[in-house]
Amino acid sequence: MSRSIRLVRIAAAGIAVAALALTGCASGSAPASSESAAADAGYLTPGKLTIATGETAYEPYVIDDDPASGEGFEAAVAYAVAEELGFAADDVEWVRTSFESAIAPGPKSFDFNIQQYTITDERKQAVDFSSPYYEASQSVVALKGGAAEGVTDIAGLTDLVLGAMSGSTSATTIEQAIAPTATPQLYSSNEDAVAALKAGQIDALVLDTPTAYTAVNFYIDDSFTVGELPAAGVPDQWGLLLAKDSPLTADVTAAVDTLRENGTLDALEEEWLAVLSEGVPQLQ
Repeated sequence: MSRSIRLVRIAAAGIAVAALALTGCASGSAPASSESAAADAGYLTPGKLTIATGETAYEPYVIDDDPASGEGFEAAVAYAVAEELGFAADDVEWVRTSFESAIAPGPKSFDFNIQQYTITDERKQAVDFSSPYYEASQSVVALKGGAAEGVTDIAGLTDLVLGAMSGSTSATTIEQAIAPTATPQLYSSNEDAVAALKAGQIDALVLDTPTAYTAVNFYIDDSFTVGELPAAGVPDQWGLLLAKDSPLTADVTAAVDTLRENGTLDALEEEWLAVLSEGVPQLQ
C-alpha cells in the first residue's frame, strides 16, 4: 500500500497459535534447547518471536490497539505466521514502531513488522519483504456535497481534480485507470493529500481501499467512498517487513506461502476485511 493513514484510534490483535518449546535435559551434554535453536535461526530474542506493528494500530487490522489479542486482520495473520514458524502464542512478543523508522536502513527491534507495507523495489534496497499476504485495491474518496457527489462511473471522474500520494500505487491508478483531463495533484504523504481534500484543493482523493475505509469512517468528516477502481499499474501488495538480508526472510516467506496455499489468508481476509467494500460501488 502506499502508506496507510495512521490517524484512527482503533486497533487489532491476535489469536494465539502454535508452540516452539523443547525441554532441556539435566546433563551437561543435553541437546540444544528451543532458545539456542531460535538463536541459531537468527531470531532477535532466543526462544521468542518478536513482531512489530504501528505505534497505534488501527481497525480493521488490529482491534482496540491490542495486537496480542489476535483480533483484526494483521494481528490474526501475524499469529498464523507464528504458528507456521513453530512458535506458541506465549512466545510471541509485540513491539511498536513508526511506519517510517521501520523501513529505514539499519538494525531492527523486531523479527518482522506487519504494518500495511507495500512491497516496492525502492524499499527492497533497505529492507527485506516476505511474499505478499494481501493485495489492496484502490478507491476514490470525496467530500459530501462536492464535485464528486453523484459520480457513478470512471467517466464521471475524468474532469475532476484528483489527488494522491506521489510515487504511490494510487497515483499510478489515477493515470492508468482514470486518465483525468486535469493534472493530478500529488503530495508527499497521504496525510498531506487528505489535508488538500479537506481544504478544497482537490475534488477527490485516491487511496488504497483499506485506507479509504479508515479515512471515511474515522477521520474525514462528511466524506464518502465514491467507488472502488479496477486494478491498474503496479499491484499494491503488502508484505511482512524484515531487516535487510535477514536470515529469517526465507522461512517467513515460506510460512506466508503456506497460509496462502491452504486458504488461511483468504479466510482471514473474508473475516476481517469484507467490511471494507460493503456498500461501495465498483466503478467501471
